[in-house]
Amino acid sequence: MKGKDEQRVGLLNGVGAYGMWGLVPLFWPLLKPSGAAEILAHRMVWSLAVVGVALLVLKRWAWIGVLVRQPRKLALIAVAAAVITVNWGLYIWSVNSGHVVEASLGYFINPLVTIAMGVLLLGERLRPAQWIAVATGFAAVLVLAIGYGHLPWISLVLACSFATYGLAKKKVDMGGLESLAAETAILFLPALGFLIWLGARGEATFTSGGGAGHGLLLASTGLVTAIPLIAFGAAAIRVPLSTLGLLQYLAPVFQFALGVAYFHEEMPPERWAGFALVWVALTLLTWDALRTARRGRAEALRLAATAATAGVTPGTGAAADRPPSPAGTAGPAVGGGVPGATAATGSHDDK
Repeated sequence: MKGKDEQRVGLLNGVGAYGMWGLVPLFWPLLKPSGAAEILAHRMVWSLAVVGVALLVLKRWAWIGVLVRQPRKLALIAVAAAVITVNWGLYIWSVNSGHVVEASLGYFINPLVTIAMGVLLLGERLRPAQWIAVATGFAAVLVLAIGYGHLPWISLVLACSFATYGLAKKKVDMGGLESLAAETAILFLPALGFLIWLGARGEATFTSGGGAGHGLLLASTGLVTAIPLIAFGAAAIRVPLSTLGLLQYLAPVFQFALGVAYFHEEMPPERWAGFALVWVALTLLTWDALRTARRGRAEALRLAATAATAGVTPGTGAAADRPPSPAGTAGPAVGGGVPGATAATGSHDDK
């Protein structure tokens, strides 16, 4: 009973996290007349404040000394901070410039880009269904390029920056709050310096853009960043990665729906065709991942039964003490890592 309650809590947190990420396009326009760069700088500054308070409450500081003594991890954190700056800044600009649908496409194709990076950079091997999905995604980009009259660069930059971010975070292997704290600590001084510079030029909107209310909205960017991440962390320890892999699509689905139904962005037939191809590719990935997960569980049960028959005590045999292959449970983007899976180390604090 307790296990079911835990899974229910985890599922609710997962839906809440991805739901908030999916609805965040409604928030960024509230920060006008602030520009994307100023909003981004405030997000960096206030995110550090929020996660700092959270870490203070949880008394989780030991990781700082460990991180400082590992230059390679520090370098990877710096890479992660750089690419998430690009991702956050472009996403905010896209939403406030009327490109919500194209931004949502970036998170739809992110699993495909992640898989491609796994093949090109990590030498991973794909199953036939994954190759078909990647090829279908490539065809979708071509169709959308024809529809837009140019490559969907917003989508591609968002997908590539987030995939790079996920790869860096996978190598760092830190908790979500800790890694976000480290990244925003690196970004804090440049962001604060930029805000001071804006203020000296008389161009800052923190107090002049709409009074105290506007300043509070800018300060709340820290909460907008941290709350979904905390909810995701609660989900990641309670539900299977395959479930998180499916939930990850809630965010771009909500963003796409907002772009079409709320922001009334144009969707000519060729764009519908391109998105349809992307959804076919993601359906293939999801089917393949679930099938592989089932096979992994079945193989684990078979090995356990064989060990029991042979009289091997569970947990002591070479086969019995290994969990199913992560490739079978990682979710829709098996082969290159899943946003839902890599986000367990903080890589979904992106929108």
